[in-house]
Amino acid sequence: MTDTFNALHDLQIMARYNRWANMRLYASVEALPDDDYRKDSGVFFGSIHATLNHLLVVDRLWTSRIVGEYSGIQSLDQILHDDFADLRHARKAMDDHIQRLVDRLAVGLDGGLEREVRYRSVLGGPKHISPARHILLTLFNHQTHHRGQVHGLLTQAGVANPPELDVIFMIRETAETSEKT
Repeated sequence: MTDTFNALHDLQIMARYNRWANMRLYASVEALPDDDYRKDSGVFFGSIHATLNHLLVVDRLWTSRIVGEYSGIQSLDQILHDDFADLRHARKAMDDHIQRLVDRLAVGLDGGLEREVRYRSVLGGPKHISPARHILLTLFNHQTHHRGQVHGLLTQAGVANPPELDVIFMIRETAETSEKT
């Protein structure tokens, strides 16, 4: 593992991975015709477009809960951005926000990773309490799950080489980049 990653907490690595994987996935999605991008392909949220919006919705929900702000999210299938370029811009901003948030918590700021976060599901029901680190694990796992769905839809749409998205590829790529500089 590179020196860049040796000094990081696992959740910090996952935040960097999350951003890296999303950039790669969005670059591949960008090449799709709009009909393929919006086609209901039978995955849980229907289309690539709706799935990518769902990921942003859930990330906004979880990060807002951690920092104690109102998310404005009304439903898990809410379309935050109908335009792909706007969605991509919002995704990048969210990934940067997630990385900053994780970095702060990992060094003990803002209550640290063990800080208890109180929240209620968008669907209602009882209040829950979880440590920030469990919420972040959930966020990263959720991202991986739905990125996998989009990856499969890219293959169905005829994309010849959907991007490699495994963590180890990011670590290798980062090591190769740092060796060249």
